Amino acid sequence: MRFVPEDFEVPERLEADGFTIRPLHISDAVIDYDAVMTSIDSIRDSYWRAPGWPQDDLTLTQNTVDLGWHTKERQFRTSFAYIPVSPDDRVELGCIYIDPSVKEGFDANVQMWVRASERGNGFDDQLFQTVRAWIERDWPFERVAYPGREISREEWDSLPPKPFSDYHA
Repeated sequence: MRFVPEDFEVPERLEADGFTIRPLHISDAVIDYDAVMTSIDSIRDSYWRAPGWPQDDLTLTQNTVDLGWHTKERQFRTSFAYIPVSPDDRVELGCIYIDPSVKEGFDANVQMWVRASERGNGFDDQLFQTVRAWIERDWPFERVAYPGREISREEWDSLPPKPFSDYHA
């Protein structure tokens, strides 16, 4: 089972109010590392896809490897990582992960985190609303879960898992 159809044109860019959403690339290692390392507690509070991440001792090299992995996932169309960036493309404001759902009843799950410096100014909600509308309008999914936002972690954890073969082509 494919995550997205072969003929689906994966979005490359979304211009939003005061920021742009674009794919996360290996060339973003420095701005991504800065966003992650200045937001460790913020990320851990809002993003729980990978428990224990980010590590307090994460290195730029380790982060670059992670971005290489995300780049390959995009190439294989198995998962998609995007970043919201400032209008000048110099500051990463967070990260968005669009993944096949591992839970019954959903086609995809979308998780995101925002840079700690952006959490108190309403950007977290702005990004969520923007992403939700974008996914509904431009992506081929019928049932999308937003764990930690529209479904609690407890409820998400209690949902039955999909068989492994259903979400790994």
